[in-house]
Amino acid sequence: MRVLLIGGGGREHALALGLAADPAVESLVAAPGNPGIAAVAELRDVAATDPAAVAALAVEVAADLVVIGPEAPLVAGVADAVRAKGIACFGPSAAAARLEGSKAFAKDVMTAAGVPTARAYPIADAAAAEGAAEVTRALDEFGAPYVVKDDGLAAGKGVVVTDDRAAAVAHAAGCGRVVIEEYLAGPEVSLFVVTDGEAAVPLLPAQDFKRIGDGDTGPNTGGMGAYAPLPWAPPGLVDEVLATVVHPTLAELRRRGNPFAGLLYVGLALTAAGPRVIEFNARFGDPETQSVLALLETPLGGLLHAAATGTLAAHPPLRWRAGSAVTVVLATAGYPASARTGDVITGADRPGIIHAGTARRATDGALISVGGRVLSGTATGPDLPAARAAAYALLDGVDLAGSQARRDIALAAVEGRVGLPS
Repeated sequence: MRVLLIGGGGREHALALGLAADPAVESLVAAPGNPGIAAVAELRDVAATDPAAVAALAVEVAADLVVIGPEAPLVAGVADAVRAKGIACFGPSAAAARLEGSKAFAKDVMTAAGVPTARAYPIADAAAAEGAAEVTRALDEFGAPYVVKDDGLAAGKGVVVTDDRAAAVAHAAGCGRVVIEEYLAGPEVSLFVVTDGEAAVPLLPAQDFKRIGDGDTGPNTGGMGAYAPLPWAPPGLVDEVLATVVHPTLAELRRRGNPFAGLLYVGLALTAAGPRVIEFNARFGDPETQSVLALLETPLGGLLHAAATGTLAAHPPLRWRAGSAVTVVLATAGYPASARTGDVITGADRPGIIHAGTARRATDGALISVGGRVLSGTATGPDLPAARAAAYALLDGVDLAGSQARRDIALAAVEGRVGLPS
């Protein structure tokens, strides 16, 4: 099987490692890729959000399967263009990817499907006078903590959860089209579900850490670390989410004529009333992907191909390695408000280091930072404490001037401090 992987971040590096390890994958091309992916795949240049360019590249490399990693190409319709060439593609259509591309659309689907989620008010233009009045009414009704979400794609940084009303109002006005929601109290869970639109195969639940600082302080980021599985998760959680969230959502999208085939990311809060959906994404989440795929024994290429070709129901049950996996992200100075780039990175050439915002300097080939979240350390172990220690040991061997990393990834779970509300 010849596979073309679209994207060049940490999620795609983790996918590339999984695909390259699949004996059925005879060739792997990544576009645009990154220096880490270059170790296991041929890199090609492409504008990832250009449907015609990606489809043409898929034809040129004679791909049997195209795997689209990031959300922007999905929302732009890249999967549609690839399928129009008769090539199997792992990733939803542009119409189905609106589950991530529009928070308001996702809420509408959930309401129609009876999916448990937070009450919400979509506001078309929070910067206009009428919209500002709607923001005031919504914030008054829900109270603090205030949850304000940019309706469109925002690379994981479009959500503000704050007790500061002025900050909530300012974020709404800055976004324009927003969704204001009631706050959901309880630990958060990420569940990845591989689907062909009918059958749905869940991966291991994971937990990620969105805020920049220890103790969940500071602004939201695209994710500063993750771990899997979750020793504190209630028995039957995955089955409950499949029954109350995943299958109703897939059925509603089929009813609308927009079946969802690809990776459905379900972000959940485990509240006192049960699991509630915080958000949907239309692709693998970063950094949870690194931890979850590190534990997957089932060949990845075959699994994604089955979803892309409508044969997932016949795919063998997934096999998982015993133990735990932990991922810790290294970010540049100033992230997420700004990212200092161009600094040299050393110590990043070891197994377990996943590249994201890295590049090779043209003058001398040195590895340098080119993004906010530069790389991560992902390690497995017989239990969560061992995996956590190994992940931090990996990251501590990397040198990047001014870099920052949270030191409490998975710590509460190790210490038994993650509790379910009653």
